[in-house]
Amino acid sequence: MNKTNKKILILVVEDEKILIRTLEERLAAEGFEVTKAYDGDQGLQLALIEHPDLILLDILMPNVDGLEMLKKLREDAWGKYAPVIILTNVKDTETMAKGMGIGMDGLNNTYEYMVKTDWSLDAIIGRIRERLNI
Repeated sequence: MNKTNKKILILVVEDEKILIRTLEERLAAEGFEVTKAYDGDQGLQLALIEHPDLILLDILMPNVDGLEMLKKLREDAWGKYAPVIILTNVKDTETMAKGMGIGMDGLNNTYEYMVKTDWSLDAIIGRIRERLNI
């Protein structure tokens, strides 16, 4: 919980239903409120309406992918600074850095990149807590 005793809201944008269910259950058990989207279009809509405290974002999804969602999110006044953890299977860091505009927008501290297979669920929860300073 944060300082106002309001549950911290995490938006999980992921098309793998098993992973989204696992994240949702674990985050809820850790005391977070969770909302979910199965593609970038739905994720962007939820993010701009609900203003979550943090977004877990996959890249490879149907309809609108995660990089396009991130680009559109950053066009919004609130979304420009929304904390995002990109949680993906894409390991090509050079392509990801270029796609995310690292070094071009001065907002590098607003998102982080994690490869799903390189991190345990405990480590992901730890990074979420670090990003939210809890």
